Amino acid sequence: MADQQVNLSVTELKPLHPLHQIAESPTHKLLLKQWLKEEELILGRIALKETQIDTVRKEITQLYCFFFLFHSTALVLLFSAASRDPHGGACHRSWIPSLCSLLCSLAIIWAIRYKTDVEGHTEKLLEREKEDAKLLTKCVEELKKKGMEFDLLKEVDALRRAKSLRVEAKVVRKWSARDFVTLFFFAVSCLVLVLTRVVICN
Repeated sequence: MADQQVNLSVTELKPLHPLHQIAESPTHKLLLKQWLKEEELILGRIALKETQIDTVRKEITQLYCFFFLFHSTALVLLFSAASRDPHGGACHRSWIPSLCSLLCSLAIIWAIRYKTDVEGHTEKLLEREKEDAKLLTKCVEELKKKGMEFDLLKEVDALRRAKSLRVEAKVVRKWSARDFVTLFFFAVSCLVLVLTRVVICN
């Protein structure tokens, strides 16, 4: 009988598992549910932004293909038209296809640059969401590990400060891959102008 009482007292004195402690505390339980829901929302936003980045990259690839397809088709048509003009009258009007080619090239280059900027901006937002997910996951793990020992005011305040004081590293503006892509397509456009003149006038 005495042994049973000792066992019962030992069982009562044995601390509960942190998850049991959380289940018995309405505040901790509510906070855990809120964080798990927020974590799920963040993961959803991460998946959405990854899908957006994939879509933008496909659009950029399509613009690349359209750029080269447009100029190759234009050069073929100009060459066939020039071959049917033995008098060379088209050479005097060569500024018309040259101007059209230049305007179309600039429009496509602007679209490529815009899409690459959108891609870069979305990638930054994705990194921020991933950082938020890491912070939240860390807090959830701490809450599950500590149970009632988890200081709500201190930890929640630390999470808020970590989000609000997060400062992005300001990198000095340098030449990026996007700048080189823009420069490359501009150089190709200039080359096409020269080829247009050569095809029409020779």
